[in-house]
Amino acid sequence: MTEPIVDAAPALDFDLKSLPKVSLHDHLDGGLRPATIIELAEAVGHTLPSTDPTALGEWFRESADSGSLVRYLETFDHTVAVMQTKEGLFRVAKEFVEDLADDGVVYGEVRWAPEQHLQKGLTLDEVVEAVQEGLEAGVEAVAETGREIQVGQLITAMRHADRGQEIAELAVRHRDKGAVGFDIAGAEDGFLPSRFRDAFTYLAENNFPATVHAGEAAGLDSIQSALVDGRALRLGHGVRIAEDIMVEFDEDDADDEDSDNIGLVTLGNLSSWIRDRGIALEICPSSNLQTGAIAGFGEGIESHPLDMLYQLGFNVTINTDNRLMSGVTLTDEFELLVETFDYDLDDLLELTLNAAEASFLPLEEKEALVEYINDAYGDLG
Repeated sequence: MTEPIVDAAPALDFDLKSLPKVSLHDHLDGGLRPATIIELAEAVGHTLPSTDPTALGEWFRESADSGSLVRYLETFDHTVAVMQTKEGLFRVAKEFVEDLADDGVVYGEVRWAPEQHLQKGLTLDEVVEAVQEGLEAGVEAVAETGREIQVGQLITAMRHADRGQEIAELAVRHRDKGAVGFDIAGAEDGFLPSRFRDAFTYLAENNFPATVHAGEAAGLDSIQSALVDGRALRLGHGVRIAEDIMVEFDEDDADDEDSDNIGLVTLGNLSSWIRDRGIALEICPSSNLQTGAIAGFGEGIESHPLDMLYQLGFNVTINTDNRLMSGVTLTDEFELLVETFDYDLDDLLELTLNAAEASFLPLEEKEALVEYINDAYGDLG
């Protein structure tokens, strides 16, 4: 990990929104503006739970906050429905970039599943091209305001479908036209990455990187398959790797309210492998709480194992997952960490540098991004 260059900050007396951020796990169909959904739905004749932007936004958040990944995923029926035309895809992608930039994001990887956007007759290549045009328009719009942002597409295959090879070939076909990586998403439990073994082999043969959703709705077997079958360079969420870590509590401190009571911590073979090789965890705190991904560790955000993973030296990155459904921005997630775990400026810098170094950028661009982030934090320090 790159060492932070600023001194520890005892208090965060500045606007977290102004910090440069890196977003690695953010779904295109989970980041729409409610007003945009309403306008696009009217154009295509799709019925929504509400036609009031505020009420619709609240409906998405309440529906997603169920503790069930299955129900969480059902909210996407409405967003995907309005993303079936070139115009809809272009607008959503453009606004997606603008919203990231408004939150201080300077580099973002946007994941989405092209196979879900063919209902109106578009081809796979056409939907990828429409999204890329929207992303580029968003970058240009941000530049006109005097800011900069860089984005790339993570072309995603749905793990319950059988189009893995086709989508992998699509990703490689667009590698020099906006696509920077591959992913599989959707219902994780019961659909191991091994179902896409041949597609992942094809990607490896073409030297194309993959991040794999694993360790969210399913546990260690899913993570193991992501590494072995998926050759994952990063883990989407990956939070349940904490199930492979044994924590013994110190009985001598059991009655000490100021003690965390943690004694010996022992990592299993899988968690050791991930930590020691710096495989990035794309952790999404609020989403993990909503979907029940951390239910095995406790009920509240304070029970999220991300702090333990971070303190143990795992390559933790912080992300939003779906900004509409969770009702959060990356700034919100940073604020949550500050409030819950008492993180300071050094912590936020290290988490941001982790994300920059785990990005699928070429080395030279990655180094430039790291330097930019360090300089920005250095000015604050």
